Amino acid sequence: MTKKETYKIILSGGGTGGHIYPAVAIANELKSRYPNAEFLFVGAKDRMEMEKVPQAGYNIEGLWISGIQRKLTLKNAMFPIKLVSSLWKARKIVRAFKPDFAIGTGGFASGPLLHVAASKGIPTLIQEQNSFPGITNKLLAKKVNKICVAYDGLERFFPKDKIVKTGNPVRKGLLNIEDKTVEAKNFFNLKHGKNTLLVIGGSLGSRRINQLIEKELDFLDMQNVQIIWQCGKLYYQQYKIYNNTKNVQVYEFLNNMDFAYAAADIIVSRAGASSVSELCIVGKPVIFIPSPNVAEDHQTKNAMAIVEKDAALLIKEEDLDADFQNKFSQLVSSSEKQKALGTNIKKLALVNATNDIVKEVENLLKK
Repeated sequence: MTKKETYKIILSGGGTGGHIYPAVAIANELKSRYPNAEFLFVGAKDRMEMEKVPQAGYNIEGLWISGIQRKLTLKNAMFPIKLVSSLWKARKIVRAFKPDFAIGTGGFASGPLLHVAASKGIPTLIQEQNSFPGITNKLLAKKVNKICVAYDGLERFFPKDKIVKTGNPVRKGLLNIEDKTVEAKNFFNLKHGKNTLLVIGGSLGSRRINQLIEKELDFLDMQNVQIIWQCGKLYYQQYKIYNNTKNVQVYEFLNNMDFAYAAADIIVSRAGASSVSELCIVGKPVIFIPSPNVAEDHQTKNAMAIVEKDAALLIKEEDLDADFQNKFSQLVSSSEKQKALGTNIKKLALVNATNDIVKEVENLLKK
């Protein structure tokens, strides 16, 4: 393959940042290798990818698709209609764009697109971020050519001969954040020499983490910390009042995640797969608060894989009221504990994930 060749590559994934950012990272790496390549993203019409992908500089088409709810709802009744509509539109998109390759990073929109591409004999690859796969990738596994994973033991769900352990792609700007600390603290107008707590509840925000931080603001003030708090789009109107509180900055969404991580001394985070992968690369002390509302409690499993190596702390939602103050005060008062956790989590980073996934794409394109 020479760089002069023009490839057409279609990428699909979304619903949350955990599906969007890996797709963007893969596209960016492919674009750097093949500047003449054409890229098209496919997402769900009303989800955050319709905003975030164009911000990253790529075109996106939307499908009328959503997930199946756990309880009986009108949305569930609409699911078969949405699925047929999405398969029809996916066929139309594939026919018009004529991709040489299709990549899926999870989320319901990637299902119809990858199904259509694989059925037309287009080389396909899916990237599974979690220790427990979502329903879309499980259904696609038999059809696609290659499955890139971030955890061991996924042969329980996927054909063993298709699996390659690569890790999860992360945003390139996170690879050298230690060089950005001073610039980052200035960017957020933070006091140098004062501990900074970064709170991230996932790209959509976390009700329970937001409730915790609101309840503990006086305690955190007593711990002499300044706070960067990403509360999420769904909760910003409720929590933005705390921007008037000394040493507290509330954000709907942080577009400068490299600066947010660089400025932080301690991080409180959900344990979605992409977040865990990013935090390993960032190498800061983390308190994980996994979401209990996910399939097979996979966020707890993601976090435990780190905690078992003495590389992070974990507090279950049900234990927050009893344990948060104790665990946080012990951590913030011990620079040795902070350093040990940061060093240990950094050892678990798979920094070449994006390159390794793109290598698999190139291998399939050569065939």
